[in-house]
Amino acid sequence: MSPGKKKKKGAEAKPGEPTVGNRQARFRFHIEESLEAGVQLLGTEVKAIRSGQANLTDSYVRFKGADAYLVGCHIGQYEGAGNAGHEPRRERRLLMHRRELDRLAVKVREKGLTLICTRLYFKDGRCKAEVALAKGKKAHDKRAAIKEREVKKEMDRAIKQHR
Repeated sequence: MSPGKKKKKGAEAKPGEPTVGNRQARFRFHIEESLEAGVQLLGTEVKAIRSGQANLTDSYVRFKGADAYLVGCHIGQYEGAGNAGHEPRRERRLLMHRRELDRLAVKVREKGLTLICTRLYFKDGRCKAEVALAKGKKAHDKRAAIKEREVKKEMDRAIKQHR
């Protein structure tokens, strides 16, 4: 590093920094668009996420008034918190620009789309949520996805055996 440049504090993610994903999201929904939002958290929640105690399986975004809230996200209790813990399933406010919030609210209201949380991760030391506009899949879509996955596995096995 040259002497004139200063390294920005917290600019890079630490190795082993946890990313909590929603594995069911791509199976249950057609993802149309995704964007990044900040999450308003308590200190014990941040430490619990860093230790990998979060679950996004049934989480979605609900609009209340002018704000968006992450609902259904389970962040477990942090061991070292003692009595100053947090409620694991509380609603957490998402931090986005007003224009983004208004645009998403209109799409959810008019087109019948759902806002789901697909990932929680840390960027520059702050917790971010990847929020996606999604449309629910029908049962036959899910069966088609399973069939495609099985066909791909069979092709890979055949290619491996042929070598």
